[in-house]
Amino acid sequence: MPFLVTAQVFDVAHHDEASTRTLLVPVSKPRAVVLLFPGGGGRASISDEGAVKSRHTFVRSLNLWSQYQIDAVLVDTPYDLGDLRRGNLRERQDHMDRVGEVVSYYKNKTRLPIWIFGHSMGTSTATYFANQSSDQSKQLAGIIIAGTIRTASLNDSFTLPVLGIHHLEDACLGTPVSATKRIIDGRQAKFIAKLEMIEGGVSEGNVCESFAYHGFNQTEPELIKRVAQFILSQ
Repeated sequence: MPFLVTAQVFDVAHHDEASTRTLLVPVSKPRAVVLLFPGGGGRASISDEGAVKSRHTFVRSLNLWSQYQIDAVLVDTPYDLGDLRRGNLRERQDHMDRVGEVVSYYKNKTRLPIWIFGHSMGTSTATYFANQSSDQSKQLAGIIIAGTIRTASLNDSFTLPVLGIHHLEDACLGTPVSATKRIIDGRQAKFIAKLEMIEGGVSEGNVCESFAYHGFNQTEPELIKRVAQFILSQ
């Protein structure tokens, strides 16, 4: 069954091509906006009515952000973004342009601090975009990476706050704990960077899928709490 929340669908224009669909879960007095980029191929399959076929970690936890006065935005993609086995397409300029358009759209719409939160393959979206040092990336307040893929990296040209989160028992070979730790440990002392480790929960099915420890299965409240606290403390 599709996952349903009280939300609003906004399609962000992209030249004369398919728009980038987003799903906003708004709060009455928001203090920040978090843009959620799922892992895998990145497809959330948001319907016109706001139903979501994906059961990704970000979808399961969409309703948890409101208690922290944070607007949550699930960001979809009109095409498959690949993965570590099939090839990662998230560095392609078209995807980076779409991320920038979404950042600008919600910055102009809300006038609030904008954060990018990438999980698993979504961490490459967050880091690739941060590394661009573009006008759009400079609109960010910071980024969050969780279940980071081993190929992700972050340049010193990105000076904004970074939070890295990983599940202590993540057994996916493509997303070792060391991947998140390496990025956070590699930040210059003058930059704000923090590493958070999550424990507990339940691991079911493929260790690289969303219902495993990798996907913070049944630890979503703690995951969102720690991210929200970091966002609101900046």
